[in-house]
Amino acid sequence: MKPLISFLKVHPAILTILIISAATLCSFLFFFCVPSGSANIALFYVFALVIIARYTKGYRYGVASALACVVFINYFFTLPHFKLNFTLSGYPVTFLVMLAIALIISTLTSHMKRQAEALAEAEKEKMRANLLRAVSHDLRTPLTSIIGSVAALRETSSIQADAELYETASHIYDDANWLLNMVENLLSVTRIQGTDAHVKKSMEVVEEVVSESVTRLKKRLPEAQIEVLLPDEFIMIPMDAILIEQVLINLLENAVVHAQSRRPIRLHIFLEPDTVVFEVMDYGIGIPEELVHTIFDGIPACESRSADSKKGMGIGLGICKTIILAHNGSISAKNHADGAVFTFTLPIVSAY
Repeated sequence: MKPLISFLKVHPAILTILIISAATLCSFLFFFCVPSGSANIALFYVFALVIIARYTKGYRYGVASALACVVFINYFFTLPHFKLNFTLSGYPVTFLVMLAIALIISTLTSHMKRQAEALAEAEKEKMRANLLRAVSHDLRTPLTSIIGSVAALRETSSIQADAELYETASHIYDDANWLLNMVENLLSVTRIQGTDAHVKKSMEVVEEVVSESVTRLKKRLPEAQIEVLLPDEFIMIPMDAILIEQVLINLLENAVVHAQSRRPIRLHIFLEPDTVVFEVMDYGIGIPEELVHTIFDGIPACESRSADSKKGMGIGLGICKTIILAHNGSISAKNHADGAVFTFTLPIVSAY
């Protein structure tokens, strides 16, 4: 089996020549062994066309092979032998039939190969997502335990009395929280199904999703100051609530941790004709101009900082973009006079 597979992986032009040569050799053997069965010789070439169409891409090799097969049949196996005679009755029909066979088989096999590749890719994506989900779940449990233990440890009088120990415990607490956030981001990605970035959506109340996001963030960053502005209207739109909560948490945490904001972070939600707009505005140092257009590309924004400095949010922002695009929305970032503003939109009516 392995030699056959290796043989079929040669250049398609060489493969085509070898297959037609083999069909011609078999036709000669059949012609000399069964002289009365010369009418069946065309079947060897038809079989050759099937193999060529199956193991080559496109139509050019099938069309060229169909022409070659008709010429070989005419030249080798019809009277007068070893001469071309294009005046034979039915010759154009033979050519057209073999050409049709080559085109039909090429079309069918190309379609089958595309389907097989799509299925294989989907299966790999499914396995990757399942592995990522399993690892993320296994990491979340001990991280949650570490965070709880360190939080309790920081409250003990002996740790508080030692500034160095308290600072070390605080670093452990912060890093464990950062890792937990990354794990939750990974889990969010696994909820997006397949290569077409499809998400399962249901009608959700925007106010409830925003409230849950802020509550979860405050548990992680108790000192965070968030000012929420909601419209008076009752807003209910299609979304995956868990994913949108993760987007809001990522954007708010990014503003709290990295913006060095002098005022509370403002989360403003308002309606436009066809969309709901979510705007996270900080009043800090803003976004470096060279990163404004690439900040959602998943590249960490703090590559030049030391390992002890605050982690960049490049990965988290990249996940935000993936989630919002999967919801058929848009996301952007820009600077304003006193800081930066991150904006994403969600359609009021589902596109699915």
